[in-house]
Amino acid sequence: MARISKERAERIARAHACEVCGEYNYKKLATKPATADLQKSLGVTWMAAKTCGVCGAIQELGINDDGDIVYVS
Repeated sequence: MARISKERAERIARAHACEVCGEYNYKKLATKPATADLQKSLGVTWMAAKTCGVCGAIQELGINDDGDIVYVS
């Protein structure tokens, strides 16, 4: 299975609305490879940490090889 690129993971994270206010405006977005534990337990390839530009909520997303969001916290 081909691994999605970091750029693709960032686009997926930006396309996911804020869980608190529903906006798509983010003042911070950082994408990094998932830890070995997350890769093994959830099948997550990328982790994206983002801060909403409207309400300030801080969220983390886990994205798998297919580009699907596995978790949001």
